[in-house]
Amino acid sequence: MLRNTPASYRKEYPWLKEVDASNHIIMDYSIHDAIEAGFNHVVFIIRKDIEKEFKEVIGDRITAICSAHDVTVDYAFQDINDIPGTLPEGRTKPWGTGQAVLAAKKVINTPFIVINADDYYGKEGFKAVHEYLVNGGKSCMAGFVLKNTLSDNGGVTRGICKMDEENNLTEVVETRNIVKTEHGAETDGVDVNVDSLVSMNMWGLTPEFLDVLEEGFNEFFEKEVPENPLKAEYLIPIFIGELLNKGKMSVKVLKTNDTWYGMTYHEDVEAVRDSFKKMLENGVYKADLFSDL
Repeated sequence: MLRNTPASYRKEYPWLKEVDASNHIIMDYSIHDAIEAGFNHVVFIIRKDIEKEFKEVIGDRITAICSAHDVTVDYAFQDINDIPGTLPEGRTKPWGTGQAVLAAKKVINTPFIVINADDYYGKEGFKAVHEYLVNGGKSCMAGFVLKNTLSDNGGVTRGICKMDEENNLTEVVETRNIVKTEHGAETDGVDVNVDSLVSMNMWGLTPEFLDVLEEGFNEFFEKEVPENPLKAEYLIPIFIGELLNKGKMSVKVLKTNDTWYGMTYHEDVEAVRDSFKKMLENGVYKADLFSDL
């Protein structure tokens, strides 16, 4: 399926690493789980200069699969020059997830879910977010149990969620270098509650939020970019955190017990592949991945 992918392309884009014997990548599983949960529109947000290669490697194949399941596919292009101002001299770094999602504004007109291309989230989060949105919910996020997101190969950074008694998000505390221990987890020698819920960038949002996101990007460019023109980033979690602090947004945290898989460390790759092998053996997925939809 991906055997003809140039090695250089795989090296530049880690999400192209195959995770099963059929050469599926993590994104295949995410799209499968989204369709199974009820989502019917896929938007790939990529750079324009990789469009041809992306379509050859995955896009055209996914479009054909989606078409067979009455799911539409669109492309949105994140452009470093698509900004409310002048590109700072020497700037090469992308503007972050906030601008990436904004790039899709023209093709989104229903509630939607945002995920990272290279993360495996499991089925439960997709189902919970879809159910919440179709029943009139405005904004939500899947909250993963911390112990289900840790690496055996080193420390990780996680956004630990604080919530009120109704599971509304009040704050995301960025916590660095969380490592597994014999009895749980710690950061810099301080114990961390492994049953805490963390944000793994799986958000349920509405088209109305995109208007707010755009206003925020204009403000970001006016206030933050001049202070750090080469590295300032407009990030979804940071922006949502600012809205929460100002009381301008409410986000429901939907707990998921699924295990999150990512490839933070090179050593994680084989562990992730082993996990997918076990899921296939246990019937969580079929070898012919999309055949059960």
